[in-house]
Amino acid sequence: MKKIILTGDRPTGNLHIGHYVGSIRTRLAIQEKGDYEKFYIMIADTQALTDNAKNVDKVTNNVIQVVLDYLSAGIDPEKTCIFIQSLVPELFEITSYFMNLVSVARLKRNPTVKSEISMRGFENTIPAGFLCYPISQAADILAFNANIIPVGNDQLPMIEQTREIANTFNSTYGEVFTLPNAVLPEIKACERLPGTDGKLKMSKSLGNCIYLKDSAEEIKQKIMSAYTDPDHIKVSDPGKIEGNVVFTYLDAFCKDEHFAKYLPDYKNLDELKNHYQKGGLGDVKVKLFLNNIMQETLSPIREKRAQYEQNIDKIYEMLFKNSEEASKEARKTLEKMKEKMALNYKNFAKKG
Repeated sequence: MKKIILTGDRPTGNLHIGHYVGSIRTRLAIQEKGDYEKFYIMIADTQALTDNAKNVDKVTNNVIQVVLDYLSAGIDPEKTCIFIQSLVPELFEITSYFMNLVSVARLKRNPTVKSEISMRGFENTIPAGFLCYPISQAADILAFNANIIPVGNDQLPMIEQTREIANTFNSTYGEVFTLPNAVLPEIKACERLPGTDGKLKMSKSLGNCIYLKDSAEEIKQKIMSAYTDPDHIKVSDPGKIEGNVVFTYLDAFCKDEHFAKYLPDYKNLDELKNHYQKGGLGDVKVKLFLNNIMQETLSPIREKRAQYEQNIDKIYEMLFKNSEEASKEARKTLEKMKEKMALNYKNFAKKG
């Protein structure tokens, strides 16, 4: 089977290290391997409007910011098709047909939707568009018959619902769609990186992020104030690594070679963890070690971003061209769907 990959992000702010380890690093590995037919990366601006309809500037102004984050992190526009969701109108027609195949009760049971509704405090004021965004996401994936979807752990229910919609359409009207499969980060800590404040999710709306574009000073300040073990008061106290943000970030970013460069008293992360758990290792020393690793990781990204910021017009040209290409591909799928659904009225006219 030909590999067709699709992934993307909502443009509601700059991307952070949770995005980097949760999806971008996986995309870079796929891009490097190169064994795919097509690799789509979508800027999900329409999806972002489902809870930002009265703050459109927040979405439109961040489209270019997200693309700059992609490019500076290493996404190659020659190897991927980065496009803007709202510039592919076929996606919305496909969404409208899929809406007839999903019940409201099923949408409300979606764990990701339930979590997002709770986090945003929607309760009975949930916008219809937000409730239905799993259907829109299914349309985004199935429009290109994408079968490999790099995601974080929190998006697994969305992929499950996409597979349900594909199966329902195929069984109701006839085979059109292949079923997509989620690809999770190899390191478990990367599936859902917690915020610097220790909360379960790193989120732009919660203000607990380390952004890819952050300055060296901002990165250090955020790391030095990151949540650790509140009971680890004295250096001599035994410390917990479970729920300790600093050690979770080390799980996601640290390599053995970092110890030789920045902390030669230890050979690897296991030794560092053991010392911390026994007592005798202070938080400051661990945080400074993490800071060195993060500076090494993010400094090249920040430098590349400064270069790409000099060519914004060319980036928009690329986005417009790619969105036209994506529209043509989605149109092919839409025509197959309408053929199966007997909505091909031109054929009726010919018979007449």
